[in-house]
Parts: sequence; structure tokens; C-alpha cells
Amino acid sequence: MRLNKTFLLLFIIPLLSFSAHKYYLSLTQVTFKPASKSVQVIINVFMDDIETALNKDYRIDLQLTTKKELIDNDVYFKKYLKEKLHFKVDNIAKEFTYLGKEYDADLIYFYLEIENIDQLKTLEITNNILTKHFPQQQNMTKCKLGEKHKSILLTKKENSATFNY
Repeated sequence: MRLNKTFLLLFIIPLLSFSAHKYYLSLTQVTFKPASKSVQVIINVFMDDIETALNKDYRIDLQLTTKKELIDNDVYFKKYLKEKLHFKVDNIAKEFTYLGKEYDADLIYFYLEIENIDQLKTLEITNNILTKHFPQQQNMTKCKLGEKHKSILLTKKENSATFNY
């Protein structure tokens, strides 16, 4: 009997603590670069989450980082980000340019740029990345303007924020 309790305590309970509870979090870093008159954006998301979302939304099979990975996957990434991420600079909607992506372990980094920005007083961001398929998704957003740093955590219900400088 004592052996059964020991087994339970040493093996079963620790396994339960590592159950399938998963955290859904992305990071969007926004930096205003006055010298290049641009807003540079880096987004990192978990590869399996973005793959699931795009496969469901566009009825495709990305198979990221495999030999069967779609050659034109940037088309889908760009389309998805254009649908889910919106910016306003000083109350004017701005389109971003999709520069590309990079894989790093289980993350994908997306690189975006908003050009022709002479100054930045307010930046509004609406971020719905992954919230359709993962209701617990949180999108951490960090903005940097010179020495000023601000951060906010966006969710499915509170999906936008305005940064004032």
C-alpha cells in the first residue's frame, strides 16, 4: 500500500501538473525610427498556433519546416497579417509592408514596416492575431519612441490600444 502511495506521489501527480494547459501569447514590438522615417514592427508567434490558424482559415496545409512546406506560404502570412493587424499613426490608417519571416525553434518572427512617417504623436494598434481560433490568446504589444517605452497586453475582447507620445 505504501508503495502505491509513493508511486502516485512521485509519478502521477507531477504528470498532472504538466497537463495540456497551454499559454497563447504573441509579442509585437513596434519601434519608430525617425532617421528612416519608418515604423518597424517585429511580431513573434508560436509556429504551431499560426499554422493551425492559417490552415483553418485558408483551407491549406502549410506543414511549416518540413519538406512539404508550401513554397508560397508568405502569400498566406501576408494576407493573414493584413486582416488581423491594423495601425493608425496620428489618427490616419496606415498600411504596412510585409518584409518577410524567419523561423527560430518553435517561433516565427514576422518583419513589417510602415514607411513615410515624419513624426509620431499617437499610434493606435488593433491586433486580432490568433484570437479567432484561440480565445485565450494574448498579444503583448511593446512600443518604443526614442527613450519612451510603453507596453500593453491585448486580448480578444480588448484588441486595440493607443500609445500617446
